[in-house]
Amino acid sequence: MKKVTILDGGMGRELKRIGAPFSQPLWSAQALIEAPHFVARAHQGFIDAGAEIITVNSYACVPFHLGEERYESQGALLAEQAALIANKAANNAKQNVLVAGSLPPAFGSYRPDLFESERAFTILNTLYNAQNPHVDLWLGETISSIEEAQVMASVLKGSTKPCYYAFTLSDEVTEQATLRSGELVTDAITALLEQQNIAGIFFNCSIPEVIEQALRDTNNVLIKQNKKVSLGAFANSFTPISSAHKANEAVQDYRDLSPDEYLEFAKQWHSLGANIIGGCCGINPSHIEALVQWRNAIEKP
Repeated sequence: MKKVTILDGGMGRELKRIGAPFSQPLWSAQALIEAPHFVARAHQGFIDAGAEIITVNSYACVPFHLGEERYESQGALLAEQAALIANKAANNAKQNVLVAGSLPPAFGSYRPDLFESERAFTILNTLYNAQNPHVDLWLGETISSIEEAQVMASVLKGSTKPCYYAFTLSDEVTEQATLRSGELVTDAITALLEQQNIAGIFFNCSIPEVIEQALRDTNNVLIKQNKKVSLGAFANSFTPISSAHKANEAVQDYRDLSPDEYLEFAKQWHSLGANIIGGCCGINPSHIEALVQWRNAIEKP
């Protein structure tokens, strides 16, 4: 079993939790624009909890959140600023901390219906160039469809850094896991493995209950193709999101998922081969600390 690496938690909800300016449609970009010290504070909270990878707060540096005018004038600068803040936090950490550059959904979370390949490539390539000098690895986040994964892979194809791809799942427990687009996870993994520089496959921003089946389906594809990549998971603590959900129209409701409850899911994912585990929306430093304590206990010499 590979050594477990602990990723950070959800930046947007953590900013809201610690009192940063936070509202739709700006989401996590609002703190970056109005009060960037809160972004540094949020990173520090996850680092203090023991996270070994922190993710750049560039998730909302896209037109969907910023608006077209602000994106054109400030999008790249905000993404670079976010990368610099994360880089500084990692460099000042007592433990070794890596910085993951974030490639987010270009047209909003859970909205494969809005996806446009050419426009997405341009947006994501802009974010790539803004963050690249300051990050250690790449994380394509909350991927809702095969087409979206392929565009992210095309943006990252020339990178010399490890590239990880995180799919978001339908929040319905079924015998075969599906993406938000309705496409099978097995088909998505098969398509992604045709690309270059795939260091790992993750599942994120889904309820914890659906990740087990996604990992099982992924393992089946990897075994069939005789391929090995890192597996990971960082679930949210939202209530289930329906296929009719319209991102940016409201702040999603979430449930009180305790660190101990979240840890039980993490143990399950680990048993299925997940070696990079963290949290998404609503998973805060207390959850990450529980993961770190568990990891340290199981890997004690």
